[in-house]
Amino acid sequence: MGLILWIILGALAGWIASVMMRTNAKQGFLEDLFFGIAGAVVGGLIFGLFGQPGIMGFNIYSLVVAVLGSAALIYIGRLMRHT
Repeated sequence: MGLILWIILGALAGWIASVMMRTNAKQGFLEDLFFGIAGAVVGGLIFGLFGQPGIMGFNIYSLVVAVLGSAALIYIGRLMRHT
């Protein structure tokens, strides 16, 4: 997948995860982008542990994997800030 598509997928996944986790008002575009791209990596690793494929291209399945990974990173970030 090209770099531009990774950025688009990451930004979209990060934004959806931030809306789901109710951090959208606190995060900007760059944080959404970071959490989306990092979430795609984390989501791929998590899905790999369960024997499922990770990111497979620019499709709905990959977006779901990236959103779940992004939400997990946001949740971990919340836990680290509150301790």
